Amino acid sequence: MEPQTDYDRSKPRIRVVMFPKDTNAMGSIFGGVILSHIDLAAAQEARDVSPQIFVTKIFREVNFVAPVGVGDTLSCYAKVTRRGKTSVTIKVLAEAQRALSRKFVTVTEAEVVMVAVNENGEPVEIQHQ
Repeated sequence: MEPQTDYDRSKPRIRVVMFPKDTNAMGSIFGGVILSHIDLAAAQEARDVSPQIFVTKIFREVNFVAPVGVGDTLSCYAKVTRRGKTSVTIKVLAEAQRALSRKFVTVTEAEVVMVAVNENGEPVEIQHQ
């Protein structure tokens, strides 16, 4: 997977250094931890669409192409690709900067569908700004 260039690299939605508590038995960061950061990045992007409550509906095409290690910095970049009546589709690029070499490596790119909901968890129309 080649690094994507159409994300605003000056504005990461999430940037975090990975620690040993997030590793699996092989010493790399759990995929679920990375998915959690992707989910948070998508939620932050959805908040820019509208200051409403959004929940994750769908994760699409998550294909891990490189591991993330302890000490690496994980950055997630996001962009809206579709705005619907009650949902917004967001692409998220997860990229790791290696701790020692400082080299950037694409980890995965995912599509996340977020749905606006009311206080009862029912879908509501997005108030586009």
